[in-house]
Amino acid sequence: MADSVDLIIRNARLIDGTGASSTQGAIAVADDRIVAMGELGDSKGAVEIDAGGKAVAPGFIDVHTHDDRALLVDPLMAPKVSQGVTTVVTGNCGVSLAPLRTSERPPPPLDLVSPDADGFFADFGDYLAALDAEPAALNALCQVGHASLRVEAMDSLDRPATPGEISAMRGRLEGALEAGAIGLSTGLFYAPANAAPTSEIIELARAVQDAGGIHTTHMRDEGDHVGESLEETFTIGRTVGVPVVISHHKCAGQANFGRSTETLALIDAARQRQEVSLDAYPYIASSTTLASGRRLGASRVLVTWSTPHPEAAGRDLNEIAADMGLDPEDAVDALMPAGGIFFMMDESDVRRILAFRGTMIGSDGLPHDEFPHPRLWGTFPRVLGHYAREIGLFSLEEAAHKMTGLPAQHFGVTGRGVLEPGAMADLVLFDPDTVIDTATFERPKQPARGIELVVVNGRVVWRDGASTGARPGRAIRRGAGSSP
Repeated sequence: MADSVDLIIRNARLIDGTGASSTQGAIAVADDRIVAMGELGDSKGAVEIDAGGKAVAPGFIDVHTHDDRALLVDPLMAPKVSQGVTTVVTGNCGVSLAPLRTSERPPPPLDLVSPDADGFFADFGDYLAALDAEPAALNALCQVGHASLRVEAMDSLDRPATPGEISAMRGRLEGALEAGAIGLSTGLFYAPANAAPTSEIIELARAVQDAGGIHTTHMRDEGDHVGESLEETFTIGRTVGVPVVISHHKCAGQANFGRSTETLALIDAARQRQEVSLDAYPYIASSTTLASGRRLGASRVLVTWSTPHPEAAGRDLNEIAADMGLDPEDAVDALMPAGGIFFMMDESDVRRILAFRGTMIGSDGLPHDEFPHPRLWGTFPRVLGHYAREIGLFSLEEAAHKMTGLPAQHFGVTGRGVLEPGAMADLVLFDPDTVIDTATFERPKQPARGIELVVVNGRVVWRDGASTGARPGRAIRRGAGSSP
């Protein structure tokens, strides 16, 4: 190590992202890399920080986001960097900003990332170039959404694609993968893709396998037919030989409370014969378009936004319906287009899924909602503070592994997600004794406590509760590892 480096953090509890026990020591950064760890003696840093025994971990990787457009319109990305997130995975649930040529308002749920046709990019390479030209504060791994492909290729979405349409979609997908997309996501639960048979996904996934990419899925059903949907997911991955990630795994609706014992057993068995992983968020409520939520069996619904009735944001659907003199179903129609939060999971299932050894952490936050689900601002500190420290669901080191080394492994990202010399300097300094989410369903836009310093590619982007204004993030191309 050189005698002088850019940054040294001393007296830190080093959590390396592998799940191994933490150690005490220092960490040194030069340019965008970690250059040394341990006892650094008389080495000098242009900036030196005494961590006072607090924890330093790899920057968190949010494996399930809808930040596609937020990276461009809100590049400081405060909801994420304030949590210690240094890399986001976009293009989930079958929805991506590219590649899509359209002149009309996109159908739900595509309107969750952009309500306007001009928010989309006809070429995936152009989208990545836009992220290069106007970088965000954090890194991005970008997927292609199956629903976005369908909207462009098909004149009607309520049927299977024809061989010609599949060929057109595959051509667009191959072009995006060549440009650097990391894989294909599906949202078979949603109307734009619900009519797609398993065979349609298999044909598209063959391109992903050829490129060495990954397939993530918001499955066809997370409620009564969750078992069948898991088997469909396993079939796609096994038939094509592509790694699959089950997005935001849950057992939705009161009739399915407790079924996580069954679903996790199915996932565990599948993992013995193929590459399967999953992610989850630490809440009993989900969030999506208001109309889609009709199928979730929710005990309570909060409205997050409404185009014709913006005053409804943050209010309970039943209260809105009473004020309108309508039943809740008719009130949903009156509010559309709109979004909602749906209380439809059991806390025991949430804990069981979070604790499962293959589970990664993903926020699934919706950054453009007027009154968002608190997971947008609180997911990662909630796992560290509530589930690791307060509940004791797992150790702090295991919690960090679910946010760092594990996602880096499953998403094929080299040089990130670990603390070791030569790795990229994506770091978070936090206080294990105080870190906690403060965002609530009543006040969702609140930064967490206990996140003291966040470094992306060697530059400080968050310090002492505020953004520094730095935007050193990179669009990480498939196969590019840690390079820009």
